[in-house]
Amino acid sequence: MTTTTTSTAEHATFAPTHRGRPVGYIESVVREGNLFARAAGSGELDVAITACPGWTMRDLVHHLGEIHLWAAANVAFPQPEWLHVGDLTDLAGHWPGLAWRRPDDELLAWYRATHANLVDVLRTAPVDVDAFVFLPAASPLTMWARRQASEIAIHRFDAEDARGIVSHFEPDFAADMLGELLEGFASTRRRPVAVADRVLQIVADDVDEQWWVTMGPAGLTTSRRGDRPDLVVTGTAAALYLLLWNRTPDSSVRLDGDHGVLELWRESCRVEWRG
Repeated sequence: MTTTTTSTAEHATFAPTHRGRPVGYIESVVREGNLFARAAGSGELDVAITACPGWTMRDLVHHLGEIHLWAAANVAFPQPEWLHVGDLTDLAGHWPGLAWRRPDDELLAWYRATHANLVDVLRTAPVDVDAFVFLPAASPLTMWARRQASEIAIHRFDAEDARGIVSHFEPDFAADMLGELLEGFASTRRRPVAVADRVLQIVADDVDEQWWVTMGPAGLTTSRRGDRPDLVVTGTAAALYLLLWNRTPDSSVRLDGDHGVLELWRESCRVEWRG
């Protein structure tokens, strides 16, 4: 397992007061993007990405750069619905200088440019920008900044894992990103996932936070309170963040109860890119 919550001067920049505030999430976007680019650029681009079967580092960089351009377009050119993208070139009308694939010798510079473009859009967008949202948040700008912070963070882990670099996530940042997964993505899963309710309790013991996820005929629902769980998963916020994003199956978190409930989570809450 390659995660720790040990803070360093480089990583410990997200404070609890940043929760729900675009400025804090934008700072996280800056930090995570720089760390991702550093890891991606520290070796050959053909290295495999364990969490994304069939992908190399090259594919991961292209994917994240495309995500940045897509997210930036949704904020800079808001529409009633999100921008549907079948290919990177579909974004050429919004970012003509960036929306095309680069050869290997230009790839990291291209990624940094897409990242800088995203940061600029988020920083200059009106606080009350009326952009489309697909997850609950205090405002559209908050949602997009938070979503990109977590998108980069999880792929930063992928890149560092491929390079053998130990990943660090500050506890409060990890808990907030975990909250987005559990209270955002999970709660959008409305198709039946089991014939009877199964309850997963998640306890982040380093930040004193917990969630209760019910998986059953009504889909997935998440609450901050509950009782009688079928499985309790306890660990640091960083370990839980990675585990529940299906990154660390050998995590050192503690499981108390029916381990099959965790498999049900993995089967029912897969997040895929469908721009």
